[in-house]
Amino acid sequence: MRAAVYRSFGGPDVVEVAEVDKPVPGLSEIRIKVQAAALNPTDVAAWSGGFFPAPPEGVAYGLGWDVAGVVDAVGPGIHWKPGQSVIAFSHGLPLGLNRGQAEYIVVPSQAIAAAPAGVDPVHAATIPLNGLTAAQSVELLGIQAGQSVLVTGAEGAVGGYAVQLAKRRGAVVIATDLSPEGEFATKVAGADVYVSASQPLVETVRTVRPEGVDAVLDTARLGQTAIGAVADGGRFVTTRLDALPQSERGIRVLLTQVGPDGAMLSTLSDLAAAGDLALRVAETYPLQEASKAYARMIQGGLQGRVVLTVE
Repeated sequence: MRAAVYRSFGGPDVVEVAEVDKPVPGLSEIRIKVQAAALNPTDVAAWSGGFFPAPPEGVAYGLGWDVAGVVDAVGPGIHWKPGQSVIAFSHGLPLGLNRGQAEYIVVPSQAIAAAPAGVDPVHAATIPLNGLTAAQSVELLGIQAGQSVLVTGAEGAVGGYAVQLAKRRGAVVIATDLSPEGEFATKVAGADVYVSASQPLVETVRTVRPEGVDAVLDTARLGQTAIGAVADGGRFVTTRLDALPQSERGIRVLLTQVGPDGAMLSTLSDLAAAGDLALRVAETYPLQEASKAYARMIQGGLQGRVVLTVE
């Protein structure tokens, strides 16, 4: 089969599409014929040397956390049947070739959910990694109806999903949003208040909530500069280890470490099918143009995800 791989660190030109062995499903595993696979900043960090060790000489590593496709084969003990449309989360570890930006992928049963009804594979492929990261982050926030939360980076995929999920919990949501006039955060995601890049963050939040918000979900890597927005004894959740702030005033600081969760992925799929989860796609590229797709992604300025399509 064909798969997007990298053999060394560098720019997007190190990403190539190579012929590799088709994976075989084992116990409690499913093989998916991939129809679409979204690109993520974590993939960029992989081939540019930001996260993982370099591939050993002569070894290639695969790419891709998000897939939408059709069940192709199943291992023992699986209730899924070939032909069913699904979405799946492919964890970045262990390193190897069995990743989402390929013609086929094998995933464990707990990493799969039925694809959202009425949603095309390209849009469905934007859900798994960022949807699960947002949902698991909102769980860590521990917010209840009527409480307040600041979500930084609401214009991004994780932040945008998090605003929508926090609103479903009945929270009052303040969001930072780089889009004009907070268009996405307020008009699409449903935030109650947005803070623009030209406004001082903590001071603006404290104007709305003088005592501070009950919790902050930091997807924009603001770290220590945002913790002042949290009320004494509140919570601060970040999605990045390199943006983990020092705790103060009894604030509990937590790091989201996303993992597979079939039940949560099913809930996200149902929300998308009902039109209650905004899915954004900026551009699509065929699998064989993976390097070109990454080059476009790192240019920035996109309102939505870059997605590879697989024939």
